[in-house]
Amino acid sequence: MTYIDVFNGDADGICALHQLRLADPVEKATLITGVKRDIALLRRVKETKDCTIIIVDVSLDKNREELVKLLDNGNRILYVDHHFAGEIPQCATLEHHIEASAKTCSSLIANTLIKEQYPKWAICGAYGDNLNEQAEQLAQGLGLASEEQKKLKEIGELFNYNGYGSEIEDLHFHPAELYRAIKPFSDPLEFHASTEIIDHLREGYASDMAQTVKLKDVSGKPPHRIYMLPAAPWARRVVGVFSNRMAREKKDGAHAIIVNNDDGSMQISVRAPLTAKKNADTLCRQFPTGGGRAAAAGINKLPASMLDDFIDAFHQTFEQAPPAR
Repeated sequence: MTYIDVFNGDADGICALHQLRLADPVEKATLITGVKRDIALLRRVKETKDCTIIIVDVSLDKNREELVKLLDNGNRILYVDHHFAGEIPQCATLEHHIEASAKTCSSLIANTLIKEQYPKWAICGAYGDNLNEQAEQLAQGLGLASEEQKKLKEIGELFNYNGYGSEIEDLHFHPAELYRAIKPFSDPLEFHASTEIIDHLREGYASDMAQTVKLKDVSGKPPHRIYMLPAAPWARRVVGVFSNRMAREKKDGAHAIIVNNDDGSMQISVRAPLTAKKNADTLCRQFPTGGGRAAAAGINKLPASMLDDFIDAFHQTFEQAPPAR
């Protein structure tokens, strides 16, 4: 039997797959992953036949054609995700657990699916996806001390930080390397205590985030904020964690973080107001290479000529956001 594991390269994808494989281990599986924004992962395996495949934290809507071909080729597929899916193919060899809700993530879905066998890893994934309230609720249910919660949060946030970049070369670690590093650990606290990976990511995070201090909001329409970042590796790495930080700082505001790509296009990360986690995905899907989920979405390569259109649509989408509670 041949096994293939396809997963998004961020914290949620890594932690969700890890839970599933802890619950159902196999001797060897081929790993298919990449930078967080590399969402068309099924293209790499679309010719596969007669295999068992796990697909985690990858938009079905962006991989529909490839998924249908995989099913036609006799593969057995478990699909776990929380992004907009659209119509889900009906096939006896497809088991899907897809919940497009702003209140969950793939790690939390996996946690429920395997009957909460490894909930600490689910907490890491939730923190990485900026679902702090859900992570804290789960942690409190386990009776974790505050210091233990901080360590799980650090794993999630640093793994998420590591996933951002235009190319693998932008990252500190290949996502497959991070997955292999945590594979021996059923308890993330043991991983945190025994690895130099966290120290390396912590230093990189601090250095990159120091660059954001000089950034200024260019929106002009509070409480919503827009930040422009240069075409630089540090900017590509921080776009996700900076978006999450800004969203938590001003919860009634929507945020757009725009990074110039080397080819003249723009990568955009959008966060809906935390007081109304909706419409980030519908906004981004209006533009080429856009997608995501209700609370957080993005555009990989927005043509520079469409920037004004995006900014107008951004404000039109979120101008009715409710005040902070």
